[in-house]
Amino acid sequence: MAAAVAEQPERRSSRLSPERETELLAAVVEVLREVGYDALTMDAVSARARTSKATLYRQWQNKPTLVSTALRHLNSIFDTGVDTGTLDGDLHTVARTLAEVARDGGELLTSMGHAVTRDPELAAVFREVLIEPERRAFEAIVMRAVERGELERVPASLAYCGPLLVQAVANRPVCEGTACTLEYLEGLVDTVILPSLRNS
Repeated sequence: MAAAVAEQPERRSSRLSPERETELLAAVVEVLREVGYDALTMDAVSARARTSKATLYRQWQNKPTLVSTALRHLNSIFDTGVDTGTLDGDLHTVARTLAEVARDGGELLTSMGHAVTRDPELAAVFREVLIEPERRAFEAIVMRAVERGELERVPASLAYCGPLLVQAVANRPVCEGTACTLEYLEGLVDTVILPSLRNS
């Protein structure tokens, strides 16, 4: 019993405050923008964040998890408490968020795409930490529309529509040589995503 009591303060002290966690993850993004994923090191992040490498490893275990968590903290798209009461309103809110992501972090996400294809460990963590939560959150938006009666059934296209929106942020600059703007994303929502969800 005494040992258990003695251990409790250590567990509390190892926990980061939300403010400090935000500072550390912001430092990760700063270094990532400057040098890219491959050249990013825990030493560089610890120096930028004015913390120890031990703290980084204790909180995030490894570089792929640290970077993926930082990107999710920066770029959470669907999982932002979006609930306007209509599917149309929810998806247009998502489009506005995506436009901000494209403006502030689109180039970063595109560069990470290259790293993910070359690094299986990063790919697995990236999907678990960043992609899968966004997929579930998009599905929650659609399922609320089903529950409200806006959609007659769970759409057959559900699995495709969320990724289509997110991938536009990274793919449009590469494939079309132009930015993924709010106008483009709203057009994608109105002419592709909503009709597909309503009619499949």
